Amino acid sequence: MASSKIDLVSDVWHDIQRYFLTYTLMVLVVASAFSVIYFTHLNRQATSELEVLLTQKDELDIEWRNLLLEQNSLDEHSAIEAKAKKVLKMKRPDAESEVIIKLP
Repeated sequence: MASSKIDLVSDVWHDIQRYFLTYTLMVLVVASAFSVIYFTHLNRQATSELEVLLTQKDELDIEWRNLLLEQNSLDEHSAIEAKAKKVLKMKRPDAESEVIIKLP
């Protein structure tokens, strides 16, 4: 029994030595396959994150355009108010000079 175990170990060791290049290439192929799987996974995660960031960028661009429109609107209003004060010498009425009209 012990002799058969030693013979088996010896046979396996000689087999490994004989086909060392084949086993090495097989291990390298498996390692290469796992690395392809890993980097494909990383690429998909990065692509997904990029899509999220691009969506956020689009939302921020829309908000920026709306804020620019609002700013332009407020600038026009303050320009009109400044011209009314300067050219027409208009001013805001105070509480005492206001007249409230009630409709029936």
